[in-house]
Amino acid sequence: MDTLHVHEARKSGNADDWTVSQDWQRFSDADHERWAEMVSSQTQALQGLASQAFLDGIGKVGLDNGGIPNFNTFNPQFRDVTGWEVVPVAGVIPNEPFFKMLSERRFPVANFLRSGGAKDYNDEPDMFHDVYGHLPMFADPTFAEFMVAYGRAGLRAERIGMSDWLGRLYLHTVEFGLVREGEELRAYGAGLLSSHAETVHALTSDKPRRLRFDLPRLMRTQWPFDTFQPTYFVIDSFDALLEEMETTSLRQVYDNVRDLPLIRIGAGDPSDKPYLAQLKPALPEDQSA
Repeated sequence: MDTLHVHEARKSGNADDWTVSQDWQRFSDADHERWAEMVSSQTQALQGLASQAFLDGIGKVGLDNGGIPNFNTFNPQFRDVTGWEVVPVAGVIPNEPFFKMLSERRFPVANFLRSGGAKDYNDEPDMFHDVYGHLPMFADPTFAEFMVAYGRAGLRAERIGMSDWLGRLYLHTVEFGLVREGEELRAYGAGLLSSHAETVHALTSDKPRRLRFDLPRLMRTQWPFDTFQPTYFVIDSFDALLEEMETTSLRQVYDNVRDLPLIRIGAGDPSDKPYLAQLKPALPEDQSA
């Protein structure tokens, strides 16, 4: 995927499948206290903003139980609830092992924790982003099946050189996606849910484009990695997202878009289908940082 943080060669201590030890015992009491505070404050801040599937999932997968999860004891409950397990990695890994893990219902999680709090910027996905931002959504069976389907599609895309195109599907859904719930928009992407400030921006600001999910448009849409997204894609439901993966000929989509120019960051396109909805009231400046 088009990212600046992929490790192209395995670091010392990485297994053949790119996994490493979580080394849970190295985390201090202060780390565990900071983790618990981040989970508590972020969960409170996301009420009314996050997808109900995410909010329900926090308790279902046991992220409201205190300190940093020890994956050795966390995985049995996580498997019971979701059918998945988490595996620690040293950072963002290359496409092929990443896709393979997803296809096997294994979700890679960074084994390092940011030094600041939940609202602090981190230039590489850390354990809080991976665990808190992603794992609650796996408690939704439909979303979990979408992730398996995405992993399998990724392995096929890797073989034909289309991983970057498919990677933008992950970016604009799993990381920064919005979903319609009743008459409201809610966030379900981990890049949003691990950043209260961007969640508020995505749901209340009149600056970003909010577009109805359109796979060819989405695959052509470039994105910034160091600032808020200027374009968000809205799905009608997780069922609709899974159906897109199961019934669409991705090879046909690739054939349709591969010779088209990419849409630059924040730009519009004649194919745009704006999602028109009343925005949530903007929060005071000091509540959205």
